Amino acid sequence: MAQRRMFSKKITDTDVFLEMPATAQNLYFHLNMHADDDGFLGNAKTIQRMIGANEDDLKLLVAKSFLIIFPDGVTVIRDWRVHNYIRSDRHRPTIYSEHKKQLMLDENQRYQLNGGIKQVGMTDGRQDVIPNGYTGKVRLGKDSLNTYSASDDALCVQNLQDSFEKIWKDYPNKKGKKEAFNHYKAWRRKSSKNTDEYLLQKLKEYLDYCRNNSNWYHPMNGSTWFNGRFDDELNNKNSSNPQTTHQGKDWFAGFNRE
Repeated sequence: MAQRRMFSKKITDTDVFLEMPATAQNLYFHLNMHADDDGFLGNAKTIQRMIGANEDDLKLLVAKSFLIIFPDGVTVIRDWRVHNYIRSDRHRPTIYSEHKKQLMLDENQRYQLNGGIKQVGMTDGRQDVIPNGYTGKVRLGKDSLNTYSASDDALCVQNLQDSFEKIWKDYPNKKGKKEAFNHYKAWRRKSSKNTDEYLLQKLKEYLDYCRNNSNWYHPMNGSTWFNGRFDDELNNKNSSNPQTTHQGKDWFAGFNRE
């Protein structure tokens, strides 16, 4: 592993970085120094304690979008490729290869979660990143309240709400929205493999099925479908025992039938 680490003033000279407490800035530098050649490390909390930083400093770095922390604690420096270029003959690949597969580089060479990123716009132009499946709460102490006052858990809920609304607008039976969101939220938090892309594909299959049987098939309430019914075989295949039948009503009249 390369022993030298570099830092770009494009990151460390920004107001976002400099407005953080000195302890959070110091922790960021130490995390960069201990990261592997791909910007990953599995002992962020140990380093935090080792240098005398507090847990709020680590949480603030996540909230300010300088770090991505996976549900198992593995941490990646989002701007690693902005800071460092390591020659191929000296580069040693990260041992966290499965985590790296979940990431992609955006046009600014910053790590993004591939297909699972959840973002909340900030007035300073940066964005908060919360990986799928991350349920840990962030409660910042008094030293951090001047720079960030929301909790990671609250941000996560808001992100999930925004994602849910995008799916809900295409669901045909609008009954049970509150319960549907609670089911969706629990399902998304259950596993990092539970993504919006998967659910949208299931919804497409279900809508195709309902359109083809719209003269007799009653789309189930949203609260029912989002409660794991999207994985049922009857959703996508002809069934001799449909959920509900109705007469003379086409639920997809006027619906986009492309």
